[in-house]
Amino acid sequence: MTGTDPIHINTRIRENAQQLAGALEQHMLKSFAPDARKQLRLFSAGEAADLLGISPSFLRKLHFEDRVPEVQTSAGGRRSYSATDLAAIRKILDDSAKTPGTYLKGRRPGDKVQVLSFLNFKGGSGKTTSSIHAAQRLALKGYRVLAVDIDPQASLTTLFGYQPEFDFLHSGSVYDALRYDDPVPLSQVILKTYFEGLDLAPSGLMLQEFEHETPTALRNNIQPPFYARMAAALQEVEADYDVIIFDCPPQLGYLTLSALCASTGMLITVVPNMLDVASMSQFLQMSADLLDVVSNAGAQMELDFLRFLINRYEPSDGPQQQVVAFLRQLFGKEVMVSPMLKSTAISDAGLTQQTIYEVERGAFHRSTYDRAMESLNAVNDEIETLMQQAWGR
Repeated sequence: MTGTDPIHINTRIRENAQQLAGALEQHMLKSFAPDARKQLRLFSAGEAADLLGISPSFLRKLHFEDRVPEVQTSAGGRRSYSATDLAAIRKILDDSAKTPGTYLKGRRPGDKVQVLSFLNFKGGSGKTTSSIHAAQRLALKGYRVLAVDIDPQASLTTLFGYQPEFDFLHSGSVYDALRYDDPVPLSQVILKTYFEGLDLAPSGLMLQEFEHETPTALRNNIQPPFYARMAAALQEVEADYDVIIFDCPPQLGYLTLSALCASTGMLITVVPNMLDVASMSQFLQMSADLLDVVSNAGAQMELDFLRFLINRYEPSDGPQQQVVAFLRQLFGKEVMVSPMLKSTAISDAGLTQQTIYEVERGAFHRSTYDRAMESLNAVNDEIETLMQQAWGR
């Protein structure tokens, strides 16, 4: 009798995992030096002016009058600005402004930290892409930002240049601050990143243990309960930040519920096709039912805003236009004005584990890059406006 050898599932999966991990490590070595971490690029004068909220001519005038420190300048006289340069100039501008906070737009005394959750029940809806670009844009505009990766798949952590399967396999992730057995302060797992003003609380596979351990913790009445543990962890560090951003897993588990109970804003990403909308309908109903349970158990469930973020939108796609019109008719102003366009520039940047804010404009066709950048800026500046409105400004 002839035939193929039987496949032992656990052995084959382990072999596949090891093969893929080795390939990813080789990809990282090609993209970055063996022991190096990512570095943020420099910004042109036009980009700097946009991020500072001033005109390019006013920025030139500041240099001409020696009101701001000189920056790196090419042989042809073109200035390039680091994120550190932008932070220094922004402080100088705000110190000289008639109204404090004109250029430093973060929290003021009495303002609560904004905690934003990007989530959806369905994978592939752009949660990680949306959350990391929002975190980076806000940091570049002078906000103190903490990005918290609570997806055990750790895509957000990977985009910051780490290898979660090696760097945070056993320790050093958000799990250490949430676990029921001897948790550590969140500050012990937060990492500085190559982005000025943007810190990371990384994820790793161990974070999945929180889902497995919570039922036992509930039976044993371990305090604080799962829905309050994220908020409790954030209390230690929230004074250091203006905004905290959660990249949630594509499931409505204990991790997601814990993040929602700590949030002041919710952004539900949705791809405009009817299958995704149908999935979102189930997600919303399940969310409401589960949040009723934790609310009755004593969780605080008040948001400053909830918005639906249209993601991977193609304006020339007729059926997508119909779905967007359908959502706007249903939810009105809760659908964000600006959609996140589908762009090859965003996906191509991801091949080298970068975002649009990290890559040079010359790396792509100019119109493709500009289209993606305009879309991202419109979305993230709308999120900034929602934060400012929550602070009463």
